[in-house]
Formats: sequence, structure tokens, C-alpha cells
Amino acid sequence: MQDKLRFGVFGGGSWGTAIVKMLTENGDRVGWYMRSDSAIRHIIKEGHNPNYLSSVEFEVEQLHLSHDINEIVEASDVLIFAIPSAFLEGELQKLTASLKHKVIFSAIKGIVPESGLIVGEHFHEKYNIPFENIGVLTGPCHAEEVALERLSYLTIACADAEKAKMVAQHLKSEYIRTKISDDIIGTEYAAMLKNIYAIAAGIAHGLGYGDNFQSVLMSNAIREMKRFIDKVYKMKRNINASAYLGDLLVTGYSVFSRNRMFGNMIGKGYTVKSAMMEMNMVAEGYYATKSAHLLMEKLEKKSKTPIINAVYQILYKNKDPKKVFEKLTEKLD
Repeated sequence: MQDKLRFGVFGGGSWGTAIVKMLTENGDRVGWYMRSDSAIRHIIKEGHNPNYLSSVEFEVEQLHLSHDINEIVEASDVLIFAIPSAFLEGELQKLTASLKHKVIFSAIKGIVPESGLIVGEHFHEKYNIPFENIGVLTGPCHAEEVALERLSYLTIACADAEKAKMVAQHLKSEYIRTKISDDIIGTEYAAMLKNIYAIAAGIAHGLGYGDNFQSVLMSNAIREMKRFIDKVYKMKRNINASAYLGDLLVTGYSVFSRNRMFGNMIGKGYTVKSAMMEMNMVAEGYYATKSAHLLMEKLEKKSKTPIINAVYQILYKNKDPKKVFEKLTEKLD
């Protein structure tokens, strides 16, 4: 890869905004695709995103803003996608520009509903992108803490270590520490699964369970995550590393976690629809829950994922959260 990379970020939400902040602070001129014309006009005039992380100020001359996805694809070498997984394929359907020879990094923590695949696998299977040109950005790293410039950690995973190192170099700063990994499948599944476990943590909190139970829930969740990932993509990995356990813990406990917030509302009696409407944000774990449950069911390993099963029963089968969690407590140790 050449030293002077052209980056394109796709998505105008909080994580997309945080990634643009990291790149521009390192001197990069960044292409930024977002659907909202009004948001683009506001950024050009005021220098900040009006809808997400509005405290982050941008030098507008460093930005190439467009609501045309093809314009940003054509102008970029490295494409970083931060569009919610439920809407990704709808945006990709707009493509006429070629993805051939592009390096694609996913900052999306979810499953693409149309294919039932994690984002990297989706690009590989549907768009014929070789795995050496696919990478993953994962935490533990909340966009809100990037905006506050609190010390955060990013894992950059790619089968091609040189590409991972190059992208890591463009993202790191005094408050962003980066490390690289070759476990693109495992880290992306972990990023998807931790949202389901965060929903479970939120439901537990909403139901009135305390810190003691939360610690048992998280302890069981990391072991369940390991069983799940080993089943779909077995390789040598340290499940206690930050990209797995660290990301799980911050998503399960943080006040910034939208998945925990969503679960908390469900535990307090909200319906799925009412919780989503009140949050006005996408809880990726909602969609991931169905995909993860169906995959384990297909592999006949459903008995190995009791937490995922419990969340699925509540979100998709309208089961009483209190009764489901009473049964779940008997399966945890």
C-alpha cells in the first residue's frame, strides 16, 4: 500500500464521526459519505456534525463531503464502513463504482440481514473482495469517549499485516492506542456478539438484578462467546484479549452502550418497537440476536448459547423477560 492513502468513511453516525476525527487529526484529508444533505451543509457551514458528537470540531478543508456513495468510493483507496448493518446492503445497492482493488475495513458491529453474514464475509461472498483486502476495526472504544479524547484502544484486524499496520498508523494518537490482529473473523464475530450480551446485561439491570449477577452474566458471556467463535472459525486466539473480553466488558457496563440501554428498556417493560422509537438509534444487537440464534440452531449448538437463546426468546418470541431470566439464572455458573 502506498504511504499517502486516501480514506473514505461511510456513515454519518457517532462512530463514523469519531473515525473521521481520528483520521483528520493525523493530517489526512478524508472523504465522508453521509445520506443527509442537511447534515453535510451544516458541517460545511458550522464545522461539526449536528446530529452526532456535535462537540467535535472539524477543519472543513480536510473533508470531502458527499451524499453520493460512488463519488467517495472512487476518490478513496481505503473504505471504512460505519453504516448500521441493517442498512448496509441498501446503501451498497447504490454502487456503480467498482470495489476492485479497494481495501475495505468494517467498523460495523453486526450481521447483514440480507445474507446473514458478518460484514467482512458479506463483502467477500457478495462483492468478491479477497480477504487480504478486508479488515475490521474493533474496540474497546466508544465513539463518545473518542469525542472526549479519553484514552481508548483500537484493534485493527486484517489478514494482511502490512495493511493493518498502515491503517493503525493513521488512527493512532495520544489518546488512541492501536494494536493489530490477523483474526478478522473472530474479532468481527466478537464485536457482533458483545452487543447481544450487552442487551442481556441491560435486561438484567432493568429487571432489578444487581452487580453480583451482572458479574456472573459477563463471566458466562465470555465463555459462551468463545464457544460460539470457536465453532464458526477455530484458530488460536486469546479470548481474554481486549478485542474480545475488553470490548464485551465496556459494552456490557458502559453508560454509552446503546445496546445495554435498549436491553434496560426491555427489562423495564418497553416493547421492542417502543424502545427503538424512544432511543432513536440503532441497537445492532437486536438484529445480531436473530442471526446468532439461527446460526447456532443450524449448527445444532443452541444448547451451548443459553444467553443468546434467552435474549432471542424475549426479543423475537415476546416471552416475559422476568420468566426467561429466572430460567437463565439456573443455567449460569
